[in-house]
Amino acid sequence: MAAPDSTVSRSGPGAGFGPGAILAFVCMGQFMVFTDVSIVNLALPSIQDSLGMSSVSLNYIVTAYATVLGGFLLLGGRLADTFGRRRLLQIGFTLFALASLASGLASSGTMLIASRAVQGFGAAMITPAALAILTNTFTEGPERNKALGVWGSLSGIASIAGVILGGVLADGPGWEWIFWINVPIGLGAALLAVRVLPESKADQRGQFDTLGAATLTSALLLLIFTIGEATHVGWSSFRTVGSLAGVVVLLAAFLVTESRVTSPMMPLRIFRLKTMRIANLSAVMVFGTFGALFFFASLFMQDVYQYSPLKAGFAYVPLAFCVAAGAGIASGMVTKIAPRPVVMVGLALTVTGLLLLWRAPAGGSYAADLLVPFMLLGLGCGMVFVSLQIAAFVGVSSKEAGVGAGLINTSQEAGGALGLAVIATIAYNGLSSEMAAAGGDPELITKAHEAANHDAFLSAAALGLAALAVVTFLMPRGTQSMSSGAAGPEDAAAGAAPARAEVEKQSG
Repeated sequence: MAAPDSTVSRSGPGAGFGPGAILAFVCMGQFMVFTDVSIVNLALPSIQDSLGMSSVSLNYIVTAYATVLGGFLLLGGRLADTFGRRRLLQIGFTLFALASLASGLASSGTMLIASRAVQGFGAAMITPAALAILTNTFTEGPERNKALGVWGSLSGIASIAGVILGGVLADGPGWEWIFWINVPIGLGAALLAVRVLPESKADQRGQFDTLGAATLTSALLLLIFTIGEATHVGWSSFRTVGSLAGVVVLLAAFLVTESRVTSPMMPLRIFRLKTMRIANLSAVMVFGTFGALFFFASLFMQDVYQYSPLKAGFAYVPLAFCVAAGAGIASGMVTKIAPRPVVMVGLALTVTGLLLLWRAPAGGSYAADLLVPFMLLGLGCGMVFVSLQIAAFVGVSSKEAGVGAGLINTSQEAGGALGLAVIATIAYNGLSSEMAAAGGDPELITKAHEAANHDAFLSAAALGLAALAVVTFLMPRGTQSMSSGAAGPEDAAAGAAPARAEVEKQSG
């Protein structure tokens, strides 16, 4: 259990529960959040038929949740640090459950998209608060690494479980149940939180950074939305270029604000932690790779291998088991040899799996052409998930745990949206003309889909290689990356001074 920190206050009935119960509770919340990122994918055809939605508008069912989740994560982390992590977790669970109920009751596409956005807002409160509670409960080192190993493995498995569960529910009781299943879980968790979790928050001084929160959240929302829309309106269109310029202006305003306010939403000194910096940069690239992988692998199995949604969902089962195995391996290795080599191995496995999918032919078999790459991708995914989570918290103080949690999760969500948008643009370039030229010939249509998906897998592999290069050449080799400027006076008093040699070595 983490030693008491003078900068963090704890209170409430849940303070008597052990770290195992706390870990199980916060992981349950994260599992629910990550499951809902992917659970709608295989249910989209059923939703389209039921609500009469166009193919273009279906995209917003996915992106509304991901965009709001990614855009509000850092704000959620700062709110958790300021007003209480357990309190924000309870609010998030309640909002998530009510929005899930509304999603299942939706009578139109507009209502479903709006409720999915509210669901994403609730998730943006749950995730950073839960991760901050976890890192504040376990001390940095083997104890925290094991906890983050469980967290990372469940996050990876949840993404796969969402796809499988979505196919089962859509083909069974109906697509509404992919949302209604969250209602009792979310409301029950909100009530149970008081008994399981102690309250904790940083002893913030000064007013809440309203301007910083507004500019950063607006910038992230605009960026993620613009990236998603660029595939439809074009990267060179006035709308895309103007929106990206707006993102730059908002980010500049945020940086100016954070350098001047007394209680910044995201203290810029946190970026002096080199391992944390590189972990977040790598997360953007890595999750772009994985986001494109799961999207295009699902389409590849249905459009090229002619799998049903249910069969495609169950095809991911070996990948899910390998994610768990990879996460378990990584949590043990990081304790002994630091995150860098573990991330490198995970990325090497991921790139190899993507290259094998790039060569998987139309008309192939699951055992011969998909099983081995899926197993490699699962192992790589699990190892990278866990290692980057651990690296992102090296040297982060307890009072800024919420900021660290919001930052790494924002990097993941923004990276996933950016990577998918760019790779989809590459993969779908010329697909419309090829489909028109096919003239309805099933064989030519399959060939067109095969070529598009192969381009996607190759592009994802290239992005994975770029991430591998960043980790190899930029991530510190040591087990720690403390920065002399990253810690406040209270951290120095707690014993940061002996780490000065490591500070100078690792700080960027």
